[in-house]
Amino acid sequence: MISQATVFMLILLAVGLLGKNQTLIAAVGILLLLKWTGMGDKAFPFLQAKGIPIAVTILTVSVLVPIVTGEIGFKQLSEAVKSYYAWIALASGIFVALIAKGGVVLLQNDPHITAVLVIGTILAVALFNGVAVGPLIGAGIAYAAMKAVEFFSSAGG
Repeated sequence: MISQATVFMLILLAVGLLGKNQTLIAAVGILLLLKWTGMGDKAFPFLQAKGIPIAVTILTVSVLVPIVTGEIGFKQLSEAVKSYYAWIALASGIFVALIAKGGVVLLQNDPHITAVLVIGTILAVALFNGVAVGPLIGAGIAYAAMKAVEFFSSAGG
């Protein structure tokens, strides 16, 4: 008999295929392969505990490649800061990093929220041609919204 978890993953795989989301297809495929080969018992706890920090490290490495290759240097940085667009980008980078920090807290404290964040991301990619930036920033935005609701709920009554 197929488990509910497997059915859920197969639905996510179908949505990934329909939405042509290669990241989702790969993720579901890897997880199902780990589950079906019996390697999940060891891999899943590790991935759940260390997956986000590893992914953030890989993302950071990819963002830093233009610096290490010399494509971006002090000259480009000094030219960029003369533009107000650069200051907007700097503020946005700081803001997003702080929001994502709240996302890490939310995902650690309420991992079940990941399912709805992933579904929201999948829907945005499949239906609105969005870009899957992953559940971390979504969790950060959700965390900030939840804290705002808590604040205004406690202030009002």
